[in-house]
Amino acid sequence: MQWLEAIILGLIQGLTEFIPISSSGHLVIAQTFMSGASDHLFLEFINIGTMLALFVFFRKRIWGILQDIFIHKKYKLALNIIITVLPAGLLGFFLADFIGETPFFSSAVVVVFTLAIVGIIMVIVEKLPKLSPINDGEGLSKSRALIIGLAQALALIPGVSRSGSTILSGRFMGLSSAEAAEYSFLASLPIMLGVTLKVLVGDTDYLIANAGTLFVSNLVAFIAGLVAVGFLMKYLSKHSLAIFGWYRIGLALVLAVVLLVQ
Repeated sequence: MQWLEAIILGLIQGLTEFIPISSSGHLVIAQTFMSGASDHLFLEFINIGTMLALFVFFRKRIWGILQDIFIHKKYKLALNIIITVLPAGLLGFFLADFIGETPFFSSAVVVVFTLAIVGIIMVIVEKLPKLSPINDGEGLSKSRALIIGLAQALALIPGVSRSGSTILSGRFMGLSSAEAAEYSFLASLPIMLGVTLKVLVGDTDYLIANAGTLFVSNLVAFIAGLVAVGFLMKYLSKHSLAIFGWYRIGLALVLAVVLLVQ
């Protein structure tokens, strides 16, 4: 992989992993246009940079959760996060090879449809009925936490967006946009950590062969990710998801035209 392509992919990963416009969708599209095909392993490895950005940004919140568990013996939030993580974690673990080898999961056409569908939901979400309001992730019932987890599992499909699916489902479960985003990111950390450990242990030859470009791409993704998550948390404290929905719809239309004329 060329250095410029690695930088571009790292920038896309960092900016789109947390903003609910689908990092996987943007990366599949970018690789398709730059290389003609999607390198699934490279995309898994550059999750490391954004995972570290999330740990840095939420370090105080994570430390508070650990104190709750080991000092105050309060397990509700941690248990909810585990419940939310299970569907995507189990599917990702057992279907990882299938996902990596199946053209459906690297298809630009699939990305067009999922960008548009989730975008439409984002635009109208505030007008749809929701469950009774709750203050934060700790207030979720086990069933609500599981529903958010099932939505997170849908993000295995490119273009859906892990943050988009979990923030949307969090809104339907009664969280505010900002609280839904925070819970979404906390629940994504175990998934990202699991993916990182899997590729580090199982694909060391690939890591060694591409160490230089992976380092640069992850460094760019880390910096861009910090900027993106900070922006989103501040934005959602005062605004809805609608602007991201309109972006997704517009991008889907542009991509559909490009694919049709190719």
